[in-house]
Amino acid sequence: MRTIKLIATSAFIAVLMSGCGGTAAILSTPVENIDTSPLKVSELTEAEKHNWGHLDLVKDTIPGMSVDKAYAEVIKNKKGKKVIVAVIDSGIDIDHEDLDDVIWTNKGEIPNNGKDDDNNGYVDDVHGWNFLGDGYNEQLEFVRILASGDTSNPDYANAKAEYDTEYQKWLGRKTQYEQIFQQIKTADETLTKHFGKKDYTKKEVSAIKTEDETLAQAQQIANYMFSNGMDSMADAVKQIESSLESINDRLNYNLNKELKGRVTGDNPDDMSTKYYGNGNVKPVKKTESHGTHVAGIIAAERNNGKGANGVANNVEIMSVRTVPNGDEYDKDVALAIRYAVDNGAKVINGSFGKSYSTHSDWVRDAIAYAGQKDVVFVHAAGNDSKDVDTEPNFPDDNINGKEVSNTYIRVGALAPKYGSSMVAGFSNYGKQNVDVFAPGASVYSTTPENEYDTKGGTSMAAPAVAGIAALIRSYYPSLSAAQVKQIIMDSGLAINTKVIVGGNSEDIRHFADLSKSAKMANAYNALIMAAKMAN
Repeated sequence: MRTIKLIATSAFIAVLMSGCGGTAAILSTPVENIDTSPLKVSELTEAEKHNWGHLDLVKDTIPGMSVDKAYAEVIKNKKGKKVIVAVIDSGIDIDHEDLDDVIWTNKGEIPNNGKDDDNNGYVDDVHGWNFLGDGYNEQLEFVRILASGDTSNPDYANAKAEYDTEYQKWLGRKTQYEQIFQQIKTADETLTKHFGKKDYTKKEVSAIKTEDETLAQAQQIANYMFSNGMDSMADAVKQIESSLESINDRLNYNLNKELKGRVTGDNPDDMSTKYYGNGNVKPVKKTESHGTHVAGIIAAERNNGKGANGVANNVEIMSVRTVPNGDEYDKDVALAIRYAVDNGAKVINGSFGKSYSTHSDWVRDAIAYAGQKDVVFVHAAGNDSKDVDTEPNFPDDNINGKEVSNTYIRVGALAPKYGSSMVAGFSNYGKQNVDVFAPGASVYSTTPENEYDTKGGTSMAAPAVAGIAALIRSYYPSLSAAQVKQIIMDSGLAINTKVIVGGNSEDIRHFADLSKSAKMANAYNALIMAAKMAN
C-alpha cells in the first residue's frame, strides 16, 4: 500500500480553518545543536528538480547518487549486458514514450493466442503478469482482519483499535478538506471577479490594496498557496480536488469493511491456486500511475530528449501487476516474486508495504527463494516516519532478527537538500532493518499516457537503488546478488551529520544511526567497487 500524501499540511489547515487570521507564513522551529547550513543555499533549478537524484553531492551540492558522474567517468563507452528488472507494483504503461523500448518481452510466448506457449502456467504473459485481473480497489490488511470476524486472530484486537482510530481520522479529514476546498474555490472566484480574468498572476495578487474584508481574505489565501509552491489558484483547486479523491477512496474502499474487492476468483488464503489473473500488465485507469513512475526511475530511456532519465541502461522492465489501491495480498506478492525469479529477473523492485501481514511466511519464503536463485530484491522501507526495528513493516526478510536472505535491500528516502533536513520526513528508518538511503522525495518520472510527474516516497527511493543494482549486474555480470547488495551498502557515502528524523524537529539523530550501512547509495562509488571486486 502506498501512503496517501495530501497537499495540505496541518499548519495549512490551521491557517484556513481559522479564517486565515494572522500571517500566512509558517516558520520552522529553530533546531539547536545541529548543522542547519546546507551546502545548497539556492533553490533548485527546474533541471535540477527533474534530475536531482542523479547529481553529485560534491559537484552539485545536492545529495544525489552520482549517476551522471558514473556514466561520464566509469561506464563511458563500455558495453553491458541486458538485465531484466521486475517491477512488482500497480500496472505499468508499457506504451509510454520513455519506456516502450525498455519493456521485457517473453520470447517464449506468442501474443494473444490464448495458449501457454512456454508452459510456465501463465497464458499470454508477453510482458509480465497481472495478479489483480481487472481489480484495483481493495481494503487495508487490518480491515480484512476485522471484516473476517475471526477474534482468535492475534492481530484482531489491534486491527479493531486501528480501524476505529483511522476511520474517525479520515472522516475528520474529509470534513476539513471539503471546507478548505470551498475556501480556496471562493477565493479564486473573488479574485477572478476582482481582476476580470481567471489567469491573474502572483504579482497582481500581491499588489492588491483593499479595505474589502472578503477580497483581503482571498488575497491572503492566494498568497499562502503561492508561497507553498502553487503556480496558480486553479492548480490549488486541482490539488485539493485530488486530495479529496484520495480521502474518499480511503473511506469508500480501503476502510470499507463491506467491500468485496477480490475479482480474480481465487482464494487469497489458499496457496494451492496459483494461475489466476491475466496477461494485461497495464493500468486499468490513468490515475493508476505508481508502477509507471517506479519503472521510469529505474529505466526511463536515457538522453532521448524526453521527460526523464532512468538510473540504468541495458534494462528490460518486467511488469508484474500486484499492488492495488489498498493493501496488496500476501499470496499475490509471494507468487509475483516467484514469477519474476522463474522468468529471468535478476533484480526485483518492491515499492509497497504494510503494517499487518496475514501470510508473511509465504512472502518471506519467496524472498528467500529469490536469494537462493541469485536475485536482488529491493524493498521500500515505508512512509510512516517509524523505526522499523521496533514497529513491523512487511514484507521483511527476518524472523526474530535472523535474516532469511542476503540479497534483500530495504531503502529509506532522502530529500533534495543536504543538511539537517536531508532525510525525508515521511521515511521509515532502522539501524538493523533499513539498509541504505537514496533519493525519494520530489522525484520526477514517467506517468501514464506519455506524461510525467513528481512524486515522493520510499517507493521512489527503492527503484533508485534497484537501478544501481541493475547497473552492477549489467557491467559486472560475474558478481553474485549477495555481492551486489554488499557493494551497494559498502560503497555509499557516509555522512557525518545530525538530521531531523520522522519530520519531527525535536527528534535529532546522527544520520549513521538510521540504517545498517549508515550511508547514502552512490552509483559512481558502487561501480568502482564492483570493478575491483569483479577483477
